[in-house]
Amino acid sequence: MPPRPRRNTRPRDALGRPLPYGSAGVDGPPEGIVRSPADSLAQAYELLAAGRPFHAHEVLEDAWKSGPDAEQGLWQGLAQLAVGMTHAARGNAVGAARLVERGAANITPYAADPPHGLDVAALLRWCTDAVAEIRRRSPVVLQPPPLPH
Repeated sequence: MPPRPRRNTRPRDALGRPLPYGSAGVDGPPEGIVRSPADSLAQAYELLAAGRPFHAHEVLEDAWKSGPDAEQGLWQGLAQLAVGMTHAARGNAVGAARLVERGAANITPYAADPPHGLDVAALLRWCTDAVAEIRRRSPVVLQPPPLPH
């Protein structure tokens, strides 16, 4: 399947905020790409480590939409963690904490039999620590969650 055109051609900054037309923005990953789970996790981690959680969310959203039904909650939860990181960096502490908590709730069912080399227990600890950090100060740039890379 060929990549979909970008949903919005307006330039965006590294945190996905719209910039004025004609500005130099930050390119995100191509949308609508079907990647292997390992490639999705590695690319998302690289983007998170580079301070681009908005773009990592797009990669994880593609995995969510193209993955098997049994893993929809997992990928949705991982995408929510990236969106939570985006909100945290933008200074939206309430939205950031809520998204990280929702992401944690969505990945929790995978703790008993974690797929794709994920350490769900470590991810859940990261979520607890991230919410505490978000509530301590805002804006905050969170360290990436422990994803295989």
